[in-house]
Amino acid sequence: MIAKFDAEFDVVVAGGGSAGCVLATRLTENPAVTLCLVEAGGRDRNPWIHIPLGFGKLVPNPKVNWGYETEPEPQLNGRRCSWPRGKVLGGSGSINGLVFLRGAPSDYDGWEAAGAKGWSYKDVLPYFKRMEHNMRGADAWRGQGGPMCISDIKKPSATSQAFVEACTRLQYPVNPDFNGERIDGVGTVQLNVRNGWRCSTAKGYLRPNLKRKNLSLMTHAHVRRILFEGRRAVGVEVEQGGSVKRIGARREVIVSSGAINSPMVLMHSGIGPAAELKEVGIEVRHDLPGVGKNLQDHVQGRFTFLTRAAGTLNEILTSPRQQIVMALQWLTSRSGQLAVGATEGCLFAKSSPAEPVVDLQFQATNFSTEHLTLGLDRWPGFGFNFCVCRPKSRGEIKLADGTGRSKPKIFANYFSDPDGDDMRRSVAAFHIGRQIIATEPYRSLIFCEVRPGAHVVSEEDIKGFIRQVAGTVYHPCGTCRMGEDDKAVVDPDLRVRGLDGLRVVDASVMPIIPTPNIHPATIMIAEKASDTIARSLAA
Repeated sequence: MIAKFDAEFDVVVAGGGSAGCVLATRLTENPAVTLCLVEAGGRDRNPWIHIPLGFGKLVPNPKVNWGYETEPEPQLNGRRCSWPRGKVLGGSGSINGLVFLRGAPSDYDGWEAAGAKGWSYKDVLPYFKRMEHNMRGADAWRGQGGPMCISDIKKPSATSQAFVEACTRLQYPVNPDFNGERIDGVGTVQLNVRNGWRCSTAKGYLRPNLKRKNLSLMTHAHVRRILFEGRRAVGVEVEQGGSVKRIGARREVIVSSGAINSPMVLMHSGIGPAAELKEVGIEVRHDLPGVGKNLQDHVQGRFTFLTRAAGTLNEILTSPRQQIVMALQWLTSRSGQLAVGATEGCLFAKSSPAEPVVDLQFQATNFSTEHLTLGLDRWPGFGFNFCVCRPKSRGEIKLADGTGRSKPKIFANYFSDPDGDDMRRSVAAFHIGRQIIATEPYRSLIFCEVRPGAHVVSEEDIKGFIRQVAGTVYHPCGTCRMGEDDKAVVDPDLRVRGLDGLRVVDASVMPIIPTPNIHPATIMIAEKASDTIARSLAA
């Protein structure tokens, strides 16, 4: 039996990120349900969280970023890759680039085919619509009245507009809404921005409802492990301010700590691959081999250009006068670069005409950088990134030790698929990129190609360049995969297989990575799960 709890609720949600804020809000719509949301980071009070362009200031900030990195990547010349993850209310959705792309309908039909029964596109579309307040209005694919405000970029940059125009001249169809009927083609992305401000799930869902009497919030509270009575989860052990507290859950413990931290919470609680847990001195409670496996991420290469044209973010941020102009633009009309996240123009294309659906994504940026942690280049620059939409390579998350205080071992295993398909598609993306570079009006903006440089033309040189620069697109997922087979961690209702009273709800349950950025899909998962859990609580 568990010793007396310091506090007790019907539901405890471990993790106040993109999914956790949704769950806490939706489940407490029933006043009879008491819920405690436990977040390791603090409140989202840093002003840069709320200004869209501020994401560049947040990634290097250890107060809001867990600061993870991969183990040396064999296919990336042994480099370690920085993996920023949000350590703040709203999670990674409070520090990301705000690009709002749901994914292709085929992504979710693929989930169901992989064993996630009830997660086909027709099943998930109502939840995508429910989450959003689309400023364009509602239609068959888009919603209005939801907590997430989705808006267009008011004044796209000249470099972004040139990217879109060049792609149309290459015969890629214009797509006015990537979240509508289809995802292929080129266009300007929408952002989760409300009147010039970031709209995270902390802002859109949680903040308006924090005064509910049945909702409690703990911040700066690290979940050390899940507490059990037999095979039933009954609470969590939390470290806060140097003291350890036990928070009881009469009905459900929901782990929503993200694709890296959710498997870590499970493994520190004795749930995971038995041999690996024993190796780090953790007593095995439940042998579940799939925990921490099936890790997927988008990995990107990039082109960077020096330009003579005015208006790149690199220039603006080195000019006090232009910074004042940018600030006034935002203050007076909530537009301009301060109201924009990481990406403006986007292209979804096929690596070859034989592909049944698009498999490549290109994202145009009005800035250039070697890596966000290093800041922007000190010269007028811009560029675009490219990645494979559904990579075949699979990685894993492992514990460094059993202390609960060490960062995990992250093995992204980029470009490790046995048939080399991920690299083949990346090389195809590189060649498409070179076509875009050579096409007006994009070509006229380029003074010179800085990365990789015009000398990189042979197949081996292209592969070498990709291995030299490739890094995360910040979309880790899949480490607590849902399904019905023996290696699935959760069932389609997101209950941890073989245990009672325990679910995982976040990006870690995705069986297969969606085609584009994964933030909207994570919110959708929490929306759909909240209905399932609410029905269970009412039974």
